[in-house]
Amino acid sequence: MGKAMIIGCGGVARAAIHKCCQNSGVFEEIMIASRTKSKCDALKASLEGKTETVIKTARLDADKKEEIIALINEFKPDVVLNLALPYQDLTIMDACLETKTHYVDTANYEPLDTAKFEYKWQWAYRERFEKAGITALLGSGFDPGVTGVYCAYAMKHYFDEINYIDILDCNGGDHGYPFATNFNPEINIREVSAKGSYWENGNLIETEPMEIKRVYNFDGVGEKDMYLLHHEELESLGINIKGIKRIRFFMTFGQSYLTHLKCLENVGMTSIVPIEYKGMKIVPLQFLKAVLPDPASLGPRTVGKTNIGCIMRGKKDGKDVNYYVYNICDHQECYKEVGSQAVSYTTGVPAMIGAMLVMTGIWQKPGVYNVEEFDPDPFMDALNKHGLPWIENFNPVLVD
Repeated sequence: MGKAMIIGCGGVARAAIHKCCQNSGVFEEIMIASRTKSKCDALKASLEGKTETVIKTARLDADKKEEIIALINEFKPDVVLNLALPYQDLTIMDACLETKTHYVDTANYEPLDTAKFEYKWQWAYRERFEKAGITALLGSGFDPGVTGVYCAYAMKHYFDEINYIDILDCNGGDHGYPFATNFNPEINIREVSAKGSYWENGNLIETEPMEIKRVYNFDGVGEKDMYLLHHEELESLGINIKGIKRIRFFMTFGQSYLTHLKCLENVGMTSIVPIEYKGMKIVPLQFLKAVLPDPASLGPRTVGKTNIGCIMRGKKDGKDVNYYVYNICDHQECYKEVGSQAVSYTTGVPAMIGAMLVMTGIWQKPGVYNVEEFDPDPFMDALNKHGLPWIENFNPVLVD
């Protein structure tokens, strides 16, 4: 069917690449490209003999547009799947524009020097992608990603209008470390220590970090503390879902994680402002990332489950409707299947599905789009087929 170039070789990329190789009828050939080619080669070696997908590898600096263009021109992929860092989104989009190649990512662009989650930089590419006749699919992970597809699916099948959405992201996993992050520490800590916000009546209302807390009993996990955070899908869902009045995003955190994070913040280790150290400029958060456990190494030791989903309230034929759709994922089962824990798996599988739908033309139209702007049914079917089955509840316990 086609060729995909996958940029990045961390935990999420590992899961996505395994899934591409399980789906070799679609992904006939893949190119794994990363700054550290040895990681790509090791992953290729672990997959050879287990898949019909032809795997190639290359060293690539995703900060350098010319390097990306050269590799695209050499490999000629049908789609570029960006699983690198959010700081590199625009460089990769520029390379896709110049080579007229479809683009898919899992997280919105962030400037290196500011912890800011906004789509405006990528949405600014709409006209150029339209003119080039290619598709850019933004945020095809779990949140953003599956959560947006859940909302579009609910809108299509169960609602005339959705007024309230609560996105609940629960990780009930335990890796045994006093403090570690389940995905890139730099992105994780920036996200958690930033101010929170929720979408209400067309505006983002800002809150202090971790100011709003709720307790929720998650199916398959149990009762957990969860905190309101800002998250990028608030912005796109606020525009794309009919009748919306409020959207909130909650994520669970254990007390040990929060205590360690507060200590690190208090001593300046989470800062992204460079400091002078022995004649060198270093960014404290980047140094902290280097001393923390690599998220890709957590797979073998993480036990427990994740539960991520959306609770929606709205109207159908003038009547009130409540609807909750979610997925439960087991860390150890994910590790047995793809060598990654569930946080990487729940992002990597939808990344593969997004790339597959764009590459096969099912989700393809010139321009820049968020996942909820396409027909949700093929994506929802693929989630069931490729390891992220969903559960529906028409009488959920509400957050408040």
